Formats: sequence, structure tokens, C-alpha cells
Amino acid sequence: MSFPGGYNSAYLCTMFTESVTAKQSGKHVTIPIFLPGAACPFQCIFCDQKKITGTQCLPDPAQITEIITQHLTTVDPGKTETEVGFFGGTFTGLPQEIQQPCLAAVDPFIRQGKITGIRLSTRPDFITPESLEFLKQFHVRTIELGVQSMDDDVLSQSHRGHTANDSIVASQLILSAGFRLGLQMMVGLPGDSLEKSLHTAREIIRLKALEVRIYPVVVIRGTNLEVIYHQDKFRPLSLETAVAWTKEAVKLFNEAGTRILRIGLHPSEGLLSKTDLVDGPFHPSFRELVMSDLWLDKFRGLLQNPDRNNLVINVHPSDLNVATGYYARNRKQLEQKYKTVKFISDPGIQEGRFHADHC
Repeated sequence: MSFPGGYNSAYLCTMFTESVTAKQSGKHVTIPIFLPGAACPFQCIFCDQKKITGTQCLPDPAQITEIITQHLTTVDPGKTETEVGFFGGTFTGLPQEIQQPCLAAVDPFIRQGKITGIRLSTRPDFITPESLEFLKQFHVRTIELGVQSMDDDVLSQSHRGHTANDSIVASQLILSAGFRLGLQMMVGLPGDSLEKSLHTAREIIRLKALEVRIYPVVVIRGTNLEVIYHQDKFRPLSLETAVAWTKEAVKLFNEAGTRILRIGLHPSEGLLSKTDLVDGPFHPSFRELVMSDLWLDKFRGLLQNPDRNNLVINVHPSDLNVATGYYARNRKQLEQKYKTVKFISDPGIQEGRFHADHC
């Protein structure tokens, strides 16, 4: 199953961006440049990187220029922050003579004020003070690490080739050097548990990551994970369990104010082949499932009230869909207690909160 960049380290050894097209989030736009498998010396148990990226060769500087130019035509000029992201490979593991032209290709756009900076993805064990000093020369602002888990047994069973302490040291070096830190975790790796996943989330918070991505493990054809799956040595999480584990991690990140860039694997036109998905909790609306469940938790008190006739719930416009629930599942749950249930979009309500009137 070929996946969009958003599944990054979850099925790669490093991290991707939101999708294969520039994505706008508020006043932030990321233009992705994919470097499939570049410099990664490991074959993580879950990874078939060429399938995941849909790309099999490194772009040269002219191609990078073309990609950026093309994406800039799709970006609202009113956006105040547009960056370029190098994803899909262990960027800092590349020889500097390869890194340099890639980074330098972005420089003209930065000087013209069209690009504000660069983000890149890499492995925790490929961060050194020297590599960070080099990156400072080229407007790199954010470094994302595919930590995947902060449990050494899980990392070992996943053939990651680094330890949890490597992730700690790399994160500290990145922050000390003045870069923004992004981390990515996976749920449901071999040897994982809810407790271990929540430990990973708490460690990510403790390390002061500004951003995080969360991905459930799926089995992709052609990976070592598929081998042990067919040997009955590994079973991926069910969709219900993956949503439940992820929801608990999201609660921790929300409480800590950690920005969640991505939840779950997202299909992208031309990159998704169902024949490559062997098993696992893939869902095209995985994030919506998680957020719907979070909102249903908020409504537990309403569900426990004595039966009433009518219920009106006011939520912020950005929360309307997830509060109502995936395929209106939350509204349907409430309708088992109330004769009528109505959700109202109200910009006066704080995001993440609601006001309920019932009689």
C-alpha cells in the first residue's frame, strides 16, 4: 500500500509532511520535498519506504526549484508563513555535499520572501553538534525526529537501530542549538502496550517538543513486519483499539499544549494501493474517529442525566463536525437519551468546549 508522506516514520525510518501537495493550516504552509530512504542504513520492521513515498529517486536542485515554484502557485499569497520540508529520508545522514545543494535550492525563495524557512526529518542517532551547525547556515528552523517509541524493548523489536536515550540526547541537542523540535510516535509496534505508548507521549512532552505526529502501525506488503505477521508473531491493533490508544495520547498532548500535526495515515490521490495493505487499523478518517471519541467523552455527563426531551449543544464552528461525531455517531448516542438533539455552530464558544441546554 503506497502511503502519502503523512505516514512518515510510522512506516519510514523518518518523517514526512502532511501530503504530496502543499498543505495550509491557519497561516502555515509546508511544501514537501521527498527524499525516499536517503541515507537510512536500517530497515525498520514496518518500513517499505519506496512504496510509501511513491518516489524512488532523489530530486536534484532543478527539480526542487520546480516543485517549490509549482506549489507556490497553489498557496494563498496572504499566508504569512510558507516553508519547505525535506521528508522521507535521514536527511542529516546524507553527505554534506548532497545536503548543501538541496538546501541551497531553497535559498532564492527565502531571499525573495516567498519561503520563511526549512524543516527536515531525520533519525535521532543522526544528530550531532556538527550537523546542527551545518544546518544553521541554510535557514533550517524545524527538525523532526522519528522517535516512534521511548521504550527500548519496542525499539529493539522494531529494528529501529537506536535507543530511547538517543532520542533524548538528540532532542536536547536540537533545542540547545535553537531549532524547533518535532517528534513522531507510533502506536501498536511489536511489544507495545497502552502504558508504553502513554509513556512515549509523556516523554515527548517532557522533551518539550513543539509538534508531534501520531501514527498507528499497519502491516505493509514487503516489510519484515509482514513476515512475522504471517508467522503469527505479530498482530496489529484493531481499529477500535488504535483509536482508543491514540485518544489517550491526544489528551496528554492537548493538556500540555503540544501541537498535533497529524493523527493517522491519510490516503492521497495516486499513492494509495489497497493491494499493499496486509492488515491493520487503516482508516481514511482516522483523525476524525479519534476526535469524535474525545468529544463523546465530553458528553458522558449528558448521557448520564435523567431522560429529557430536548438537547441543544453549542460548539465552536471548527468543532462542529467532530462534536457531532463521525457519521453523526455522537448525536445518535445522545438521541438515545433525548427526544431531539441539535448541534449549533457558535463562534462565541471557545474551541474544545461546549454549552448545553436541555429540558
